[in-house]
Amino acid sequence: MVQIEGSDTVFLAFIHDIYIFPQKRFKNKKQEQYFWRTVRDVKKTLPYAKLVARELSKANLKLASLSTDKERKKYLSQFEKEVFRSYESDLKKMTINQGKLLLKLIDRECDQTSYDLIKVYRGSITAFFWQGVARVFGSSLKSEYDASDKDKMLERVILLVEAGQL
Repeated sequence: MVQIEGSDTVFLAFIHDIYIFPQKRFKNKKQEQYFWRTVRDVKKTLPYAKLVARELSKANLKLASLSTDKERKKYLSQFEKEVFRSYESDLKKMTINQGKLLLKLIDRECDQTSYDLIKVYRGSITAFFWQGVARVFGSSLKSEYDASDKDKMLERVILLVEAGQL
């Protein structure tokens, strides 16, 4: 893009943020493998977490425009079926670790845990049921994302992946 002001011509370019971190030093081969596995899993699950945030935003706008509870329930039922039809096969292919990571990333993108989202849209009993199913697989729908402490390395990976540096 070019901007002309008087007799001056200025070239305008928009570039992505570039993140500079100290070089990652691994204590052993196992730690390095864990890091690169996390990079792979973030690349696979982050687009789905962003998709969830977008879809919830669209659904909330639509729900706000509906006037009766009956219309809202019908819309949510139709929306759920459509989402399952579209993404169920992709989600079934994820590993358990990728599923756990997806739950954390949904919390990061939506500022609500998956449990809270299910509770709001489907009710407490349904949320309790799915929490039980998640527990069977060693996970929790109440997984929270903590970028400042527990998930510091994960946040670093996410920033680098979003910037296209990994």
